[in-house]
Amino acid sequence: MLNYYIYILLFLHLLFIFSLGYYFKSAMQWYSYKIKRAIFHYNKPIWHLLYFILPVGLYYIFCFLKLYVLSAVLILIYIDMLYFWKKRLDKPLRFTARVKRFFIFLFVSTIFVDMLFLASDIYFLSILLPLVLALIFSAVYEKIIFLSFKKDAAKKLNNMRDLQIIAITASYGKTSIKNFLYHILSFKFNCYKTPRSVNTLAGLVLDVNSSLPENTKIYIAEAGARERGDIREIAEFLKPCIAIVGQIGIQHIEYFKTLESIRNTKMELLSSENIKKAFVHISANVNVGDDKRVEIWGGDITFVEASLDGTKFGMKIRGEEVVFESRLLGAFNAVNLAVCVHVALYLGLDMQTIKKAVSSVACVEHRLQRMDVGGKIILDDSFNGNFEGMRSSYELVKTYNGRKVLITPGVVESTKEENEKLAKIIDDIFDLVIITGSTNVNVLNHNISHANKIISNDKSQLITILAQNTNAGDLILFSNDTPTYM
Repeated sequence: MLNYYIYILLFLHLLFIFSLGYYFKSAMQWYSYKIKRAIFHYNKPIWHLLYFILPVGLYYIFCFLKLYVLSAVLILIYIDMLYFWKKRLDKPLRFTARVKRFFIFLFVSTIFVDMLFLASDIYFLSILLPLVLALIFSAVYEKIIFLSFKKDAAKKLNNMRDLQIIAITASYGKTSIKNFLYHILSFKFNCYKTPRSVNTLAGLVLDVNSSLPENTKIYIAEAGARERGDIREIAEFLKPCIAIVGQIGIQHIEYFKTLESIRNTKMELLSSENIKKAFVHISANVNVGDDKRVEIWGGDITFVEASLDGTKFGMKIRGEEVVFESRLLGAFNAVNLAVCVHVALYLGLDMQTIKKAVSSVACVEHRLQRMDVGGKIILDDSFNGNFEGMRSSYELVKTYNGRKVLITPGVVESTKEENEKLAKIIDDIFDLVIITGSTNVNVLNHNISHANKIISNDKSQLITILAQNTNAGDLILFSNDTPTYM
């Protein structure tokens, strides 16, 4: 082989490996850097075939047959394919410090392996070996860094003597409860809450180290899970004194297999050694026995009245019915607010302050957020992805007298049966349904028969579709949203 061919192939080989690394790291980032999830729970396995298995397989075949020109053409075609794939993503790879370190390891591994092979007069350049080496070195390095960061975060929490930590977990509603509770408790305490939907151990460690103010009196954090033990790790790290276990359902059932496994994982939050009080929703169906620290909630709501102007609900508190009014839309928010009332009472807020705080709670962004545009009512509920919440929002829309339009991918990370039930509710309420994504398109399309339907897999076309198919006076509900990779 001529020398200049070698240099060209080395350059193309490096580009190929970096392109494969881009695809691989994108999948890892989407699935919280859990390689088992990225492989076995990947929502679009066809992408693994098109953007990893097939190009790597063809490359090895061409190299084995010494068809080096074809291997070069393959690399150029693959890079082109990956470029257009990346352009269609709504969540492309974020080049965090962790990702940058991975590519440094990948570059060093590739150069090392290539030089080793060429020094041995082997003109067969490996693809998988540099990726595997980079993955191993990166994982070890990130673990070392994480343990150091975790130690610093734990030390910071221990030094904040007056800090009370409230941890929240649930199948759904964690972020809403966190935001509502933060607003209510801020009437009396200096509070801090985790940003956005940060709910993993790594995210919490980073948040404590980089953002938690030293003068905080109450730290409100979410605890999420995809595996048994995830919440136990968070409980052992944060050591919350107050735990909230919200509604439990079959969301993420593919990870836990059974509802009992989901329930047991959520209940790991109570393993904190500092627990003084735990508020557990009735859906957990647990027997607390004589444990006075645990209070079951959710059955004390006496009524709920929800309209497009707000929500009114009653609670049985200390033998008396107390009525609350909120600007929030959706009956399900009464449940999320109810536990906040319980926690506020436990921490010493008086009822008048709590009622005032509840009445001024602002809508969480993308959770039944109302906008009036061009004579149309738009309800953005794109961050509401569970069956109960979606059904509640549909019941709210049912009270509207005009034409009703729905944009939804259905319930993601759930069961076919749950989406069938949702489709029947949709069919009874909406005049036009725009089905997005590919996950539930078949089950929704099959079970929606009365409403007009439009199927769209391209989010960029939604604005055009809505402009062509809606009019002034319509109510448009964005119900749940899924990133492109789902």
